[in-house]
Amino acid sequence: MSDKRNAGNVDLHGGQLCLDFVNTLDWRLSSQPQDLLLSYADLVAWGRHVGVLSDAWTRRLLRESRKSPAMADAVLKRAIALRELVYRVFSSIAHGGTPGRQDIDRLNVALSESLSRMRLVPAAASFEWDWDERDLSLERPLWYIVQAAATLLTTGKLDRIRQCNDDNCGWLFFDASKNRSRRWCSMKDCGNRAKARRHYRKTKAKSD
Repeated sequence: MSDKRNAGNVDLHGGQLCLDFVNTLDWRLSSQPQDLLLSYADLVAWGRHVGVLSDAWTRRLLRESRKSPAMADAVLKRAIALRELVYRVFSSIAHGGTPGRQDIDRLNVALSESLSRMRLVPAAASFEWDWDERDLSLERPLWYIVQAAATLLTTGKLDRIRQCNDDNCGWLFFDASKNRSRRWCSMKDCGNRAKARRHYRKTKAKSD
């Protein structure tokens, strides 16, 4: 994995928006995890990277954050708390468990807050649900994450939630393979490292 990875270019191996958000903590299970969300600007960069924020919204939110730096810092803290909440919920599922009742209650509170911001807006030939364009809340990026987590929890495909087999990685992903055999967040990263370690052990065993 590149040392230059940041929230605006992080690999999107999660297969689901909320899982990609969880993966903004790099090397989660290692002794030195690397947080890619170090500022509110990082949160916005991630939102732009995954496509939930347009260029226009990116500029608006960054402008608003400069006007209210204390609020921006508070939203960043809520974003990190949400990330860890979503991690606990889906890592529990990935390992065959059931999310804790308190975590689901917290997710319901966040969902209620985000849904209260939704409005009916005109679409091509009808109306659709969306967030009000006039609402400049710095929490906008979080609304998409909460909605994505709730949608994933209600799709009935929770048996496809996985956690990377690498001992240090910890990234979560949605296994869309036909035989549900995916083990790594990415074969080119954790998968290749595991292959290299197996090759090394095999070669060493032959030489001993």
